[in-house]
Amino acid sequence: MPSTLTIRYAGFYGGFFLTAGILLPFWPLWLESRGLGAVQIGILLALGPWVRVLTNPLVAQIADRSGRAKAVLVIFAGLSVLAFAGFIPAQGFWWIAAISLLATICLPAMLPIGESQVMAAVLRHKLDYGRIRLWGSITFIVGTLGAGRLLTGRDPDLILLLILAALALTFVAAVWFPQQSSETDKAERGGVATLLRQPRFVLFVVTASLLQASHAVLNGFSSLHWRAAGISETFIGGLWAEGVIAEVLLFSVSGFFVARLGPVGLLTLAGIAGVVRWTVLAQTTDLATLAIVQVLHGVTFGAVHLAAMHFVARNAPPGLSATAQGIYASMTGLAMGLAMIGAGRIFAAFDGKAFFAMAVISAIGTVMALLLWLQERK
Repeated sequence: MPSTLTIRYAGFYGGFFLTAGILLPFWPLWLESRGLGAVQIGILLALGPWVRVLTNPLVAQIADRSGRAKAVLVIFAGLSVLAFAGFIPAQGFWWIAAISLLATICLPAMLPIGESQVMAAVLRHKLDYGRIRLWGSITFIVGTLGAGRLLTGRDPDLILLLILAALALTFVAAVWFPQQSSETDKAERGGVATLLRQPRFVLFVVTASLLQASHAVLNGFSSLHWRAAGISETFIGGLWAEGVIAEVLLFSVSGFFVARLGPVGLLTLAGIAGVVRWTVLAQTTDLATLAIVQVLHGVTFGAVHLAAMHFVARNAPPGLSATAQGIYASMTGLAMGLAMIGAGRIFAAFDGKAFFAMAVISAIGTVMALLLWLQERK
């Protein structure tokens, strides 16, 4: 039974992150092809994180209170396909922004629901979360490398068609997603307020969100920066894939690191790695150096994600697992939204030097992680 569950959960991550593997590196190129500038692209990329601040906890709480998490997941998977199909005829900033609003409500809402169900199964059936989640990272690599190769010398409109194909697979995976027997449990009263009254939960979520937000320049503008430096789309896709390969390796041995470092230790390690990574990227586009420093993605993203999933699963009250995941996604969205708006303006003014601002964010996150570690020691 656990092996069957693992395959079905891995299918959801596979579809979702195949989409992300195309969307994250190449969506700014599609936006640019429709005539948008760096500041407008920054605003649109920030729209998603800002919208998630309100919508993710709301959708997640609906999933908790209804006891029908799978049904909610399938609905939002279908709506995501329809939303991105709306980009096909879109022209101009306001038209694209309007469709982006719908797309950024539907697509991100799937992940906290799916994560909460997977983590519940991890605790119930003693599954290895890292070895389920790594399949999402593998398909991210497939999407990034495949899209990079297909896009070289071709019309950027192909980006949107590839995203739609990946979303269709995600919808199929959502239909195949296991129905948790505990979905009939109702969330306890208080919901979001219950979780926000836990100071340690809030401090952890804010710290993890800051460390994730330090990826704003990478997510929004690294492809533009590297292409302007004469780097091909194929190599850019390879850089993204390399970072995720490091993430896969971390997930494959995640049990070892979670057991020895714990969630707070993983956050601290990620913060230190972020300071190093962004400082280097701010100073060079040398191919060999980029290839070396991209390995740190396994820590700057992967370690934070592992830390957050295990911390949230262990600290969420009964019946509030999806809500807790939604709050984490919401706080990450708030931090990323602020960082992305700033990143667009800083990148427009200083180009690759914008990575220095991300190093500062990582440094702040490291200090907060150390505060959490000191509290834990007491």
